[in-house]
Amino acid sequence: MAEKRKVCVLGATGVGKTSLVARFARSIFSESYLTTIGVTIETRRVRCDDRELDLLLWDLSGEDEFQDVQISYVRGAAGLLLVIDGTRRFTVETGLRLHAAARATAGELPSVVALNKADLTAAWEIDEAAEARLRRAGLLVTRTSAKTGAGVEGAFSALARAMLGSDAPLWRG
Repeated sequence: MAEKRKVCVLGATGVGKTSLVARFARSIFSESYLTTIGVTIETRRVRCDDRELDLLLWDLSGEDEFQDVQISYVRGAAGLLLVIDGTRRFTVETGLRLHAAARATAGELPSVVALNKADLTAAWEIDEAAEARLRRAGLLVTRTSAKTGAGVEGAFSALARAMLGSDAPLWRG
């Protein structure tokens, strides 16, 4: 029987949270997605060493000038995937603010940053200083592309391994 772990996917509006979750959970990518309202949930079973985990992926609506993320959804989470758009520098600040709010609600949780849209290198705005700032905040930083699939498995695998190495709670639903 696989253990269940709740993972919350957080980030600004339009960073690619839904695209990353769809790529990871269903191996699909679409150029057109509707904006997530509230939360959508996907699942995927992963194997880490000799253990199986059912990841319950809570894709939370993005934060923008009109809407705040419902941080209450973070309760009961075992880990966080923080998505930042590599082509929009300001999403780093939004991501760090959401991470701090999630920690205030749920405590210290294993967290991985997915610097998404790595396929758009010509438009990349995140520099080494921004990446170093994320690492100083205690975050594991990865580069992903939901479009090509590059780095997606690695980001979720890193989070699963971090959750197994912590006292992150099992999801009891």
